[in-house]
Order: sequence, then C-alpha cells, then structure tokens
Amino acid sequence: MRTQLLIGTTDCDYAGHLSNIMVENHMDAIDVSVVSTAVSLREHLCARKYDIALLEASMIEDTDLQSIQLPLLLWSEEESIPGITDSLKKIRKYQRISAMVSSLLELYAKSHTNERGPDSKRARITAVWSPAGGVGKTTTALAYCAGRALAGRHALYLDLETFSSVRAYFPDTGRSISAVFEMLENREGNIEMLIRSILRQDGESDIAYFCRPENFDDMNILSVENTVELVNACCVAADELVIDLSGQCDERTRKVFELADRILLVTDSSSIAKTKYSQFASQHNIFRHIMEKSALVANKGAAVQESLVDEVIYLPFVQSDDPQTVYKALSTIRFDD
Repeated sequence: MRTQLLIGTTDCDYAGHLSNIMVENHMDAIDVSVVSTAVSLREHLCARKYDIALLEASMIEDTDLQSIQLPLLLWSEEESIPGITDSLKKIRKYQRISAMVSSLLELYAKSHTNERGPDSKRARITAVWSPAGGVGKTTTALAYCAGRALAGRHALYLDLETFSSVRAYFPDTGRSISAVFEMLENREGNIEMLIRSILRQDGESDIAYFCRPENFDDMNILSVENTVELVNACCVAADELVIDLSGQCDERTRKVFELADRILLVTDSSSIAKTKYSQFASQHNIFRHIMEKSALVANKGAAVQESLVDEVIYLPFVQSDDPQTVYKALSTIRFDD
C-alpha cells in the first residue's frame, strides 16, 4: 500500500517539479497530492485522510492538523511562525528529492507500527552459503541476484556476512542497514517502511541493496528473532530476496535455511572446499533437512564428482580481478531448472 502524501506550498513551480519527480521515480512508495492555498488545504483535509503532510509555515496557521498522521514542516529559513514551526519536525526545502523521500518515509516508519495485511507480497527467498571461505559465495549470490533483475524481477540482495563486502560491489553512500537493526532492537516503528526508505538501487545491475553496517557489532549481535523479522520485512519489499550468509552454520544460518525456498551451496575445485563440503554433507544433521531444496554451485570451473544433491550448477572461470566484472559476467548463467 502506498503512503498518502499531501504537499502544501504556495510556490507552484516548485510544487509541480517536486510532485512530478516523486510520481516519476517513487510512485511505488507514495501517492502525491498538491495544494497551493490554505483554503484548498482545508478542503483536502475534510475530504480524505493523509499519512504525511509536508506543509509550508504559511499554510499551517489556522489549520487543524489532527487528521494528518504525520504533519511536517516544509522548511526554509525565510518562514517562521513561533509555536507552530517549533513544534513540527522539519524537512528542508530545495534538497535532493530522493533524499527528501527517504527522510519522509523514515520519519513515518519510525512513528508507526507494522500493519501487514493478509495480501502482503512475499518474495522468493534464495540463501547462498558455503562451509568454506574464498569459494566465490558472494560473487555467486550477486550473479544470481543480477540475473533475476535482468529477468524483470525486483531483486534484493541482503548481506548477512559477519564482515560486509557491499563496498566492493556497490556505492556505499546512504543510510546504513544499522538503522534497521536499531529499529528491530527497539521493537517500535514500521520496519517494512524503513526498509523501503533506505534501500539503494544499483544503476547498472538494478539490484536493490543496503549500505553496510556502521560497525562490526551491529551484525554480530543480530538475534535469530531479529533475523526472521528482517527477512520477512525484506520479502515485502521485493520479488526475489537473495541472502548472502556467513560461513558459520549457527542458529541464525539454520533459521535462514528454514525460511529459504532454495539454497545454493557454493564450492570450487580446491581440496579444502571439497573436504569441508563433504564433511558438512556427511556429518551435519542439518544437511538432510535442506538437501531437497539445495543446489550445488561448482564455481570457477570446478568439476564435481559427488554432489550429494540432485542439482549441480557449473559456473565458468572468469579471468578478472574486478569483483563487479566477475559477477556481472556470471549473471547470464541459468541457475534454475
């Protein structure tokens, strides 16, 4: 469901530009209405309810804001009404519109609880994991995610590694996923809306992603319960959710295995990778619970003699030191039957 936004400003040119850009680039998240006079504002508020109202100071005076869930001041230094403008949270005028939309949705998310309806969308979840490091797990996750994006799906990459690799693949400028962790820990606000507000979209691959955590502890203390909430909330924001897991097979990883529709187990031709995969498959009781929905990904041109799962996906070796080049080259590989 889109957030209902009402913009009130006497600057008609600015209002037109603002609403046009929002409709063009953010129509999946917000539904925009515009008023240019205080009279028109009062008429709109009598006719319908709005989630957010972004109003100039001159339009707020003598206006009943009780029907607006989140009234905000469209602020400029020239306008000030003591007692009114001081009591409202401010959104700066004439800023980058994508940043403004993120701020609006984040403020609204923090002020409201989750209201997931029975028809809420659920993404297909693909977990990518390996018991061995250095086999190309993240490359595989991103290649699969990019392939789903190329197929026209809204694909979201969720990095749950202990140490994030996001900066090596995507621009890391924006609100950190730590804001989501904080909301999960405080157990207040609308986590799904916050996710929509801070998600980034890579212009080349069309992959949606989060900027890395602010520090190591943010990811390290994420509980199993928080992980479930995070995954479920991400499922509402995308058609495909690709989860890049750490190499540990801890409770958090096991829970993601349980939630996943499909699991990609990654290995390569090294003896260490083969030994660790064989040990996991033969000695870990979790394997028998996931093997029916798992596929083995043989990366870097590896040859697999015994997979222990029915499906094996062979990825060619891509000669490049650039991680972006590698995953994009592999994104055309078919990962599905």
